[in-house]
Amino acid sequence: MTDLSFEPITYDDIPADRRPSLGQALVPLLGMVVFLSIGAIVLGLDPHLPIIWGAVLTAAVGRYWLGISWEELFEGIVDGIRMGMQAILILFTIYMLIATWTSAGTIPGLIYYGLEILTPTVFLPATAALATIVAFSIGSSWTTAGTLGVAFMGIGAGLGVPAPMTAGAILTGAYTGDKISPLSDTTNLAAAVTNTDLMEHVRTMRVGTGLAFAISLVLYAALGLSATGDIPAGRIETIQSAIGGSYAISPLVFVPLLVTFALALYGFPALPSLLSGVFAGVGTTIAVQGVGFTAAWDIAQNGTDPATGSELVNGLLGSSGLMGSTWTITIVVAALALGGLLERTGVIATIAHHIAGFVNSVTSLTLGTGVAAISMNVLAAEQYMSIVVPGMTLRGLYDDFDLESRNLSRAVEASGTVTSALIPWNAGGAYMWSVLGVHPFEYAPYYFLGFLAPSILAIMAVTGWQITTKDEAPAATKGRGSPADD
Repeated sequence: MTDLSFEPITYDDIPADRRPSLGQALVPLLGMVVFLSIGAIVLGLDPHLPIIWGAVLTAAVGRYWLGISWEELFEGIVDGIRMGMQAILILFTIYMLIATWTSAGTIPGLIYYGLEILTPTVFLPATAALATIVAFSIGSSWTTAGTLGVAFMGIGAGLGVPAPMTAGAILTGAYTGDKISPLSDTTNLAAAVTNTDLMEHVRTMRVGTGLAFAISLVLYAALGLSATGDIPAGRIETIQSAIGGSYAISPLVFVPLLVTFALALYGFPALPSLLSGVFAGVGTTIAVQGVGFTAAWDIAQNGTDPATGSELVNGLLGSSGLMGSTWTITIVVAALALGGLLERTGVIATIAHHIAGFVNSVTSLTLGTGVAAISMNVLAAEQYMSIVVPGMTLRGLYDDFDLESRNLSRAVEASGTVTSALIPWNAGGAYMWSVLGVHPFEYAPYYFLGFLAPSILAIMAVTGWQITTKDEAPAATKGRGSPADD
């Protein structure tokens, strides 16, 4: 569970002589747009260096324009990284998990049996549905994507389904299950920072999330009918033969999966559950696949390099282990440092303050919350910040409009958590890109939940549907100064 002791800086917390104007706050943001555009489009760089350039610019604005000391700026960097420390540790563990589950035969076994029961027509909706069930059961979209999601990518490749479509279906299911699960850390966080009862928040989330998921299933079914052709002759047999010839496939290979999910269902936190899965994967690698103790742990550290005789299978089952997490970890650390600087210099608080200035109705408040949450995903690069900053900054406005707090908790999750996977430099986007092997901009058109959830929130804002007030009067008609506000 996330450390809730972190208190973001609000606009009123900033001394007047150091409070950035809107123009000053926009300088680092516009700089980031320029840096990322030039870095990615013109120079072909990964996001790491443009993010570092943005952090340097933000620090320079804070030090030489706003008069903030280096010590304070450094504290901001530390706070930003601390906010995402759980995500960093999970990333380290997931990379070991994928490698050990591959060497144990768990992921190869899922691919082997999955190719027998799934067809191209039903694969996408089935993937989304199964991912939803698993994510709801364990409360983690990241764990679902990093384990079963990896196997689904292999099954989709065997069935001839384009990788971006498969990744989109995995993410839609993973985030759907995560959002409606009381075990999810982000779900608990959203309830906590908005002072909302957890189960009330979960019930409120289920309406919009359920509708978005139902529409997504219809769209995936349509894609399955129109976008997938016949399976290339002999492909499934080739893949199964290559897997069967290189791994001992039996029900025993699923022990790591059962251990991990059983602990999560029992209520163990994500990190110890995943670490237990790593140890179970190493144990299964030794006991079932006949690999030596030292070699099994070497796989956890350095990954797998299978030689199955099939180039396709080798590509599906190759993994980088703990050492391969460097690319993802470095982008997450850089992004978190940037987010901490943006928070400490008052840039985030200033932007949130000016968003609040445009609020004059329930509609604009709900839409503004969505914009603020998505902005935090882009600026702070951490899905926790997309919940914490709007949740704590705007909750007073929800009281002004006599709105129940669950409206706010739903808004930050429907627009914040689910869109984090769309931003390549966000911790969520970088992680999904790494484990699924598909760039966020490639899977974005097929990650239907990422667009439908915020869109349904916008419909709620405009129509007043599902917007509830403390006295249950029609919320859409209320504004500041209405009788309900007296």
